[in-house]
Amino acid sequence: MDPARGKILDVGTFGLNQSHLPAHDAGPFDPRDLFASPKNLFEMEIGTGKGTFLVQQAVRQPDTNFLGIEWTAEFWRYAADRVRRRELSNIRVLHTDATELCRYWLPDEIATVIHLYFSDPWPKTRHNKRRVVQDETLRHFHRVLKPEGELRLVTDHVELWKWYQEHAERNANLFHIKPFLSPESAREGEMVGTNFERKFAREGRPFMAMTLVKRQAPMAARLSGQSAGKSVGNSAGNSSSIQPNPRSFSRLPDQSPL
Repeated sequence: MDPARGKILDVGTFGLNQSHLPAHDAGPFDPRDLFASPKNLFEMEIGTGKGTFLVQQAVRQPDTNFLGIEWTAEFWRYAADRVRRRELSNIRVLHTDATELCRYWLPDEIATVIHLYFSDPWPKTRHNKRRVVQDETLRHFHRVLKPEGELRLVTDHVELWKWYQEHAERNANLFHIKPFLSPESAREGEMVGTNFERKFAREGRPFMAMTLVKRQAPMAARLSGQSAGKSVGNSAGNSSSIQPNPRSFSRLPDQSPL
């Protein structure tokens, strides 16, 4: 896999890797300190890929700092090089495991949004444990998000969508659901506008999306005693709110990924 197609990539100061993190038992690592204006709003994207969403959205939110997290080294280098060439000072791209970053390094209540778009579905049953969304990771996302912070999910994979629904229902004490709204940078008819989305749209795949909103601690505590598996309709509004976004069925004109 060579997203650069032989081109020499330079991550500059925009790309970071595991060596930039302290030992996980040395205390929290606050990624907001990577930016010139650490008090700005802070968002994270898990699975940045080639960085298309980040470079499109960051120019529309110049007062928000973005951390892209990518596990595949080739895509990390490609994304960081794109950011460097565009001199987008409000983006950093980190090469690491996002779930471990949340579990061991990130402090509480730092992010307003966590973006998770077209994550690897790991379709084989024995690999389901590798999916990003798990009961444990949702607890860590809840901790890392600010009050009313959002976890935004989009997928084209039906089984992964069912997995998201089940986990949202099971963790209704931590999150309530609201409809997904496309970011400003998305083109007409797009959900988000990532490379994967544009590729899958040309193949005619349907897209499903939801936004999970962090519950305040008193509500989370009040609901924590409820039995697991209670329907979202009993705790976060009608469960029909977890539905494919109507925009997801729009097809795009044939176009090459950015």
